[in-house]
Amino acid sequence: MKKRFLIFITVILSQTFLHAQQDDSLFSRLQAISNSGLDFFNVDGIEITSQIINSAFSKKGVVKKFKKFSIKESDLVLADSLIPGQNYYVLKSEEIAPGTVQYSSYYFIENKSKQITAITFAGINKNDKAFENKFVSLILNNEIPKPIYTPLEIDSINFSGRKIALGKSCHWMGVNNVQCPYYGQMNWSVHKTLEDASESVDNQYTVIKLKRGGKIVSEDTVNVIFEGTPVKAKKAVYDFKGVTSLLAGMSGGKTLTIYFVAASAKQNFVSCVMSFWNNDSVNPSGLPPLLEQVMKLSQ
Repeated sequence: MKKRFLIFITVILSQTFLHAQQDDSLFSRLQAISNSGLDFFNVDGIEITSQIINSAFSKKGVVKKFKKFSIKESDLVLADSLIPGQNYYVLKSEEIAPGTVQYSSYYFIENKSKQITAITFAGINKNDKAFENKFVSLILNNEIPKPIYTPLEIDSINFSGRKIALGKSCHWMGVNNVQCPYYGQMNWSVHKTLEDASESVDNQYTVIKLKRGGKIVSEDTVNVIFEGTPVKAKKAVYDFKGVTSLLAGMSGGKTLTIYFVAASAKQNFVSCVMSFWNNDSVNPSGLPPLLEQVMKLSQ
């Protein structure tokens, strides 16, 4: 009996240790921003949001309070049995190109305070239900570590575990998406595998290629040094048609040079898309200051 008890305790401790390791691995890749009660997360190329609304849980309440999601009462028919309490789960998908699908998952949950917690997941060619359930549990149990959150006002960024000082002129365009006027812009995500990071930059290339208002006029594969690692990057030049683009109109630029990179970084892997306008401040290296922080062009 005593031996069985010891085996039982050992199994429990092993499972607890394994779950802790898995959480640590996730948290090493996760970053977040909180703005006016809305939390934004990025991990493994997945964009996640979380918000609490002070409203009684009902179909009408969900539709009324979350109009931005374009959810109808007829969409609210499924519940996730793995989530405690009342909830609705909605999955939408859209093929944006042959073999490229945008998945959007929505969870509307009655939380412990009898309010509505809304959690969304968006990913290209990604719909990992087990991951979503795990993340929903972390949010509902308030288990996301505070150091994961990045201040809205930027003076530095956490780039896959490395702190990069930027000064006060840059601003967030989204989680892990920073823009420095005339110095460039980059977005990135931290992944468990290089294959996943590579798929993420390929998907972003596909999305950009299909954007209206312009077109890719040239592309090439070039050698770069990214975070100290020699890798190949896809380079594309995107030309905007006239002044139809708001971004083009604001910047005064007409073409955007874009680099797509997937590479190892510390214990994880990074997908990174970097860009700059033709009228940005480009140094003799061939890159603007922001891009120089993480990449060099091979001679």
